[in-house]
Amino acid sequence: MVRVFLLVYNMDNQVFSTKQIDPKGPWDVVIVGSGPAGLTAAIYTTRGAASTLILGGEAWGGQLMLTTQVDNFPGFPQGIMGPKLMEEMRAQAERFGAEFVEQNATAIDINKRPFELTAGGKVYTAKSVIIATGAETVWLDVPGLQKLIGRGVSSCAPCDAPFFKNKKVVVVGGGDSAMEEAGVLTKYASEVIIVHRREAFRASAVMQKKVLDNPKIKVMWNTEVIEVIGVEKVEKVKIKNNKTNEVSELLADGLFVAIGHKPESEVFAGIIEIDERGFIKKVISDKGEVTSQTSVSGVFVAGDVHDHKYKQAITAAGFGCQAGMDALAFLSETSK
Repeated sequence: MVRVFLLVYNMDNQVFSTKQIDPKGPWDVVIVGSGPAGLTAAIYTTRGAASTLILGGEAWGGQLMLTTQVDNFPGFPQGIMGPKLMEEMRAQAERFGAEFVEQNATAIDINKRPFELTAGGKVYTAKSVIIATGAETVWLDVPGLQKLIGRGVSSCAPCDAPFFKNKKVVVVGGGDSAMEEAGVLTKYASEVIIVHRREAFRASAVMQKKVLDNPKIKVMWNTEVIEVIGVEKVEKVKIKNNKTNEVSELLADGLFVAIGHKPESEVFAGIIEIDERGFIKKVISDKGEVTSQTSVSGVFVAGDVHDHKYKQAITAAGFGCQAGMDALAFLSETSK
């Protein structure tokens, strides 16, 4: 195998680092991320005869790798386990010729054409890039929570609410997302308790009214969750009133955390246009259309790293389809 290295020199003309250059480049498309958005994009680009590399990350597969049963992804009438769904999507992308690297992208140089991306100390070149790095749930940093994610602890009521039919659940948060989570849960749960650390919600007035008028929802103000208790599943939630310092326990079958999502966009900060919350922005085309194009020509975005509203596997896959098709159109236009 022939290996090519990039030598980086310091001010004294001394080599202080070397980076191996991927000999297979430039790739038509390099996809950063390997959740539903990234893998769907890969299916479309490879079927469109574009050479495709997926920089999938060391912890590949996105948030579905942390879930159990997925019942709202079309095509699986009996449901499917989250990790299994991602394994199937990866196998489908690889079947059509996508290559997969389980390394995190640590840098991108958009000032060079083809683009240069660094992952695992290796430089990959790309004629186009699709960013599909997703968004990470902001979890509470309390004992017992991490081990019970997928076993009663969730961040997605539209995904998991049916598992809590006639059960008691706790929702943590005070914004619109928390109100939406609570509203969805009332369709299934027997009781929904919103735990909020302040004495007023920050959600919109309309959303607050819906929650406060719902007889199934109880609100505990000035209260924080300090521990999640359970062996195989959530059994109790330990709470503390931050005004009186009183500690008590709530019997609960589930805990839904709705305190925000953090887009995985740090590596693109200062390079691609990002909004104040960290979500990558799409731009309006010359034809007045909103596509998957970012502020950099040839760099596209798909999934939760730009989607702050829906945050579903199926919408992420749809955005991946869009980005894949947009990348193919870009390659066609630029090759003329």
